Amino acid sequence: MEKKLREGFSTGSCMTGGASASALWQTTGTCPPVIRVDTPIGKTLYLDVIPKEYGACAIVKDGGDDPDVTTGCQIITRVEIMDHDGEITFSGGEGVGIITQDGLKYPVGEPAINPVPRDMTVKALRKIIGSRAAVVHVRVPGGAEIAKKTFNPRLGIVNGISILGTTGIVRPMSEEAMKDSLVAELSVYARRGCRSVLFVLGGTGEEALKRHFGSFTCILQVSNYIGYMIEQAVDLGFTHILIGGFVGKLVKVAGGTMNTHSHVSDGRIETICTHAALHGAPLEVIRRLYGCLTTKAALSIIREEGLSDIWPDIARRASEYCEKTARHEAKVAIILLDSSNELLAHSPNAPEVLERVLVPAKGDQSLQAGGKE
Repeated sequence: MEKKLREGFSTGSCMTGGASASALWQTTGTCPPVIRVDTPIGKTLYLDVIPKEYGACAIVKDGGDDPDVTTGCQIITRVEIMDHDGEITFSGGEGVGIITQDGLKYPVGEPAINPVPRDMTVKALRKIIGSRAAVVHVRVPGGAEIAKKTFNPRLGIVNGISILGTTGIVRPMSEEAMKDSLVAELSVYARRGCRSVLFVLGGTGEEALKRHFGSFTCILQVSNYIGYMIEQAVDLGFTHILIGGFVGKLVKVAGGTMNTHSHVSDGRIETICTHAALHGAPLEVIRRLYGCLTTKAALSIIREEGLSDIWPDIARRASEYCEKTARHEAKVAIILLDSSNELLAHSPNAPEVLERVLVPAKGDQSLQAGGKE
């Protein structure tokens, strides 16, 4: 039987627990060894408290069986309780990220503490300090280094991690969790007013396209979730989407597959064989292609046989499927890269869409028509 993966708790739950323990310590004179945290989804957590200097309480983040880079770090929270009534505000210290760009849910200069963790903490504190004003001070030793492994640098959040969580619980990384992260990043771009975006499959494709064309206004690494992210982009108001990456992945899209994970779909070689046949390849060549185990091997045969004109057709077909997925509410263009990350081919609409997603710069950033011999 498949082992059930262990759940963990979010940095937001850590902050809430630390704040509650801090307030109790200051109002009762005793730091509780364990603190209760009520999560937004109805689950109750009991978290171990590590007392620091007076009034400061640490909770060790535990992501369960999720590969969470923040697991093991200490979220240290101290509540500064005022003598008068008023609101509860938040202050980020060491290792808590600072917002430096517009588009997030809080203004530039605010600590990167998300709305749900703030709400959780305020509700917990109101049960302890009533209507009194307070400042919640949060710090995460080592958070600046941890943040380099997160999405924060792309979002304009510097010097630390974000205090996150919409449920208070960390479930082991799933496809849905990955999609949620991608949509969150895309939403930031939308709130900044972006309506054109470059989708890449991973870091290698991103660096290759930057090398070929320069800087892009918005870039998102969508992994295998091409169709899903096209739908999300259209719903957020994007009108131009450029998709670039290795032909071995994107050729699947030309076959109508919108999730390119190898566990979900294949059809790469079959699609290549179909287009080669349409371009007049003899049966012997089709059989050789059909026997290929990799797209790289098929690339070599296509080049040897002078059939490289199939690549623009494959790019065009992929673009058509993508625009159908976009309900024809956005122009979606394709750029194919070969196994050496050189330009292989592009869809007919790629030059227009490329112009929309590039940061204006001097020099020739144009696409040459056709495939690569």
